Amino acid sequence: MARYVEYNTLIMNTSYEIKRYAPQQQAEWDALVEASANGTFLFRRNYMEYHAHRFQDFSLMIYEKNKLQALLPASRHDNNIVSHGGLTYGGIVARAELSSEKMLALFDAIAQYLRLQGITSWDYKIVPDIYHAYPYAAEQYAIYKMGGCRIACNLSSAIDLTRPIAYSELRRRGIKRASKQGITLHTTTDFAPFWDILQANLQERHGVNPVHTLQEITLLHNQFPEHIQLHTAVYKDKVVAGCVVYNTGRVAHAQYISASPEGKQYGALDILFAHLIENVYNSCRYFDFGISTEQGGKILNNGLLAQKEGFGARGVVYETYHIEL
Repeated sequence: MARYVEYNTLIMNTSYEIKRYAPQQQAEWDALVEASANGTFLFRRNYMEYHAHRFQDFSLMIYEKNKLQALLPASRHDNNIVSHGGLTYGGIVARAELSSEKMLALFDAIAQYLRLQGITSWDYKIVPDIYHAYPYAAEQYAIYKMGGCRIACNLSSAIDLTRPIAYSELRRRGIKRASKQGITLHTTTDFAPFWDILQANLQERHGVNPVHTLQEITLLHNQFPEHIQLHTAVYKDKVVAGCVVYNTGRVAHAQYISASPEGKQYGALDILFAHLIENVYNSCRYFDFGISTEQGGKILNNGLLAQKEGFGARGVVYETYHIEL
């Protein structure tokens, strides 16, 4: 079970009041996520709670004149907080009308609050620009002003669907090969066959399992069916490739991608991605293939990057900063 402690602090020299999140505030929390400049469904409490047993929740709600202005999804790790340890990206989720001046003051207020709680450092995961409904770079400036340093820079690849770049010849050949083999494309709620392929590939290449178990991804899909979907490529009635897509409305993000040996041989992912880009998620602004790096960006998988860029995707960074308090 998640651990929550209600603790309110009116920070001196500011107009902000900071509260620890408590379960009875879920509706208020989720409403601000929906109205924010940079929030996605990953910040909604039902999504964050699926792995609550793994983290000590330290999420904050920041008020000004009794109006909720911003949220900080966060977990505590000894004397360090991470915003958030269980999410791909995090940081302060704020109302679109929050000015840059107020953002700077808000960072100072949070830093004061964290020091009062005995926290000495803060790891801050930036929400990539492509997910923002409005420009939101004041947080990077605030981190710079606080002396933050970048500790991770992972390279992802995204297509601007309003200005797509033509597919490479290699990707076009893969699409034709898959079409000749009679591969069919489906959207399904049965994650098990694809999860078998995904687990086998991750074990073979890296000796690890997916971040989500089959039970967890099924639960999340059931809770967010409009946001989390599985798309598969099928050859002779057998799943040979698939992609789990997280759709925020603005960005369709390929959360998991994998193919069996047959799927790789017949270009199953090529035809599947062409279908997703051109037909399924063409109303989104971006299609994000996900990162091609490991160890915080120190290692780049050039083959994986080339595959994604073959569809016209180009670089987007997922950054994490460390702030000493």
